[in-house]
Amino acid sequence: MLRPFYAFAVEVARFAASVAPERDGKFWRSLGARKGIQERYAAWGAAHRDAARPLLWMHAPSVGEGLQARPVIERLRASRSDLQLAYTHFSPSAERFAHSLGADFVDYLPFDSMADARATLDALRPTALVYSKLDVWPALTREAAQRGVALGLISATLAAQSARRSRLAAAVLRDAYARLDAVGAIDQDDAARLLALGVREAALEVTGDTRYDQVWARAQRVDRGGGVLGPLASRRPTVVAGSTWPADEAVLANAWRSVRRQIPHVRLIIAPHEPEPAHLASIERWAAADRMSLARLATDGAGTADVVLVDRVGVLGELYALASAAFVGGGFHEAGLHSVLEPAAFGTPVAFGPRCERSRDAMLLAKAGGGIAVPSATALAGALIGWLRNEANRRAAGDRALAVVRSGLGAAERSTRLVERLLDRRAA
Repeated sequence: MLRPFYAFAVEVARFAASVAPERDGKFWRSLGARKGIQERYAAWGAAHRDAARPLLWMHAPSVGEGLQARPVIERLRASRSDLQLAYTHFSPSAERFAHSLGADFVDYLPFDSMADARATLDALRPTALVYSKLDVWPALTREAAQRGVALGLISATLAAQSARRSRLAAAVLRDAYARLDAVGAIDQDDAARLLALGVREAALEVTGDTRYDQVWARAQRVDRGGGVLGPLASRRPTVVAGSTWPADEAVLANAWRSVRRQIPHVRLIIAPHEPEPAHLASIERWAAADRMSLARLATDGAGTADVVLVDRVGVLGELYALASAAFVGGGFHEAGLHSVLEPAAFGTPVAFGPRCERSRDAMLLAKAGGGIAVPSATALAGALIGWLRNEANRRAAGDRALAVVRSGLGAAERSTRLVERLLDRRAA
């Protein structure tokens, strides 16, 4: 009974995309990007799809899921010269990231109507369709299964509090999850919840979270003496605050006054989650009000400023290499906590806000003693001061954070083997 309502909602979204005006903002960009989308798919398919080669279609809705897909994509690119790769995303925030992967075809995912699913599959003719993390689209999955496309899900996770576990959502999604040929769950708890959502036991295995391999590899590649890091080299104790929202920054500002009173020469590198002009300006006003020198990234004075303001995306994962301690944003914001693994991969202790119950990684760090959830500015100041003033404690916490990352390595290789089995099964 719920499927007609789902189909109706999809048609409303398709219509909205066809008449949406050109405006700023994620919502309007998401709609506008889907104008002429089937023509783009069809044009690529006609000009570039080589029917003699297998094609892997990897879908990751946003950047976080894309980071989980990337280690698998990189391994397959290195080992399968015969493979064509299509990569789709849903969110405008992932557009730049998607084009950095070197896929043969990159675009937004059309809305999940049967007509769009048929047209998309006609254009791409995939050997396998693999979703990253959780999003499985019912109409697309059903049509792909009917055509014999191998279907998979990697780094699969389902939080205990997820809305997908509700009766309404399960009624819409159950058949789609049941059609998956192979699912690699992050851990046993996720596997149990995915079984309850409809994944077949024969299709399910525990492969881990590929983000651990991704952040580890990035940390190993960082050039501390060059690139973005070289000009910022300093002996000053440094806190890197990453992916912050205004709610996080309000807490951080109050905590930072206490930290500076205890450690006057401390330095802050802050990377807002959305470095829009108004957001950057608010941080500049805070620094000026507290009489801190501030410089934007890659400008004169950044190496000696009290506050370095990161005004672009794509570099935060490297900047954590400079951190004596880290504060990861989202834990005071309704959207939830961002990646705590990136700083942990450098052996950096991590503080984060209280909205962290859905972050498996944060829970693992807190349990291991490599991270701490702070409910207030006072608690945040205490954690940072404790790490910065006691080198032995800081190193011990950082080592425990690094051990958590190391414990998760190997997921990318296991997930790659899962995808290769899907490709080879259909090729046979």
